[in-house]
Amino acid sequence: MNIETNIAPANTSVPRVADNLLDLIGQTPLVRLHHYLDKASVNLFAKLEALNPGGSAKDRPARHMIERALADGRLSPGDTVVESSSGNMGIGLAQACALHHLKFICVVDPNAQAQNIDIIRALGGQIELVDQALDGDFLAARLERVSVLLEESADRFWPNQYANLDNPASHETGTVAEIDAALSGQVDYLFVACSSTGTARGCRDFLRAKGRRTKVVAVDAEGSTLFDGTAGPRKISGMGAGRLPELAQGQSFDGLVRVSDLTCVAGCRRAVKHEGILVGGSGGGVLEAVRSMQDELSGKTAVAILHDSGSRYLSTVFDDDWVARELGASGDEVRALAGLQ
Repeated sequence: MNIETNIAPANTSVPRVADNLLDLIGQTPLVRLHHYLDKASVNLFAKLEALNPGGSAKDRPARHMIERALADGRLSPGDTVVESSSGNMGIGLAQACALHHLKFICVVDPNAQAQNIDIIRALGGQIELVDQALDGDFLAARLERVSVLLEESADRFWPNQYANLDNPASHETGTVAEIDAALSGQVDYLFVACSSTGTARGCRDFLRAKGRRTKVVAVDAEGSTLFDGTAGPRKISGMGAGRLPELAQGQSFDGLVRVSDLTCVAGCRRAVKHEGILVGGSGGGVLEAVRSMQDELSGKTAVAILHDSGSRYLSTVFDDDWVARELGASGDEVRALAGLQ
């Protein structure tokens, strides 16, 4: 299926003028991927969420949760926001808190990207590191620390990205609405990485309300408890969950693809080689999920939501030494899996 898109000549568009940094969140571009797949018969687009000002899709729910809480009085300027994050939500919240004159404490664990932690600190956030898993689950340990921090002062607020309906709402009114408008509703498959399931849930609800036939495919990590999965070790942050978040309870999608950490790495490497795009760890998994289904997708239009940039994973998924140490694979094995040999 060929989609008519409005592609303007270079340097002819009028730049956006925003009232503040948070107003630049959203309206991220779609780019057609001509070479990633082995089959040219699949019309594949990527939604580049790394071009949000905080560098990820999590800018959307971070802003929405904070501004809704300020609007209804649950949060006031000068209060402290406390949240558990693997990195990107922490950056989005630190950004929103700085603009709204709020303090921010971010609870992280050792799997968080070091660069993300540095960015949160640079934005004024305070880092609380949980270095011991609770019954083998770092998320459980992070949430326990959040609970302790909330009890220490009455002026602390927990957005709770894992249960807050403002999380999927931000994607329902933003991410997927932008995709739907750009492609005139002509999307056969939408591939979304899942952790809290906020993005996938918001996208699915919009498409169902619009009566679209688009199939939403959830991409989850091996070792994740989502969708009746079994908990196991995971090294790629931002995808999967060690315990079932409230938002994910009872949720189902049109398809499910589970990807290994090594598959995510391969996808990141392949995206650079074939499309010149630095893709984050979850995005590599999403693209490989599309590639695993390319026979089924022949003649269809598919969109892959890429949550963040590979520029924050240079010391992990793009580092052969890290891959060998943490995932037990050589550079040659990664290249073979990515189809680059």
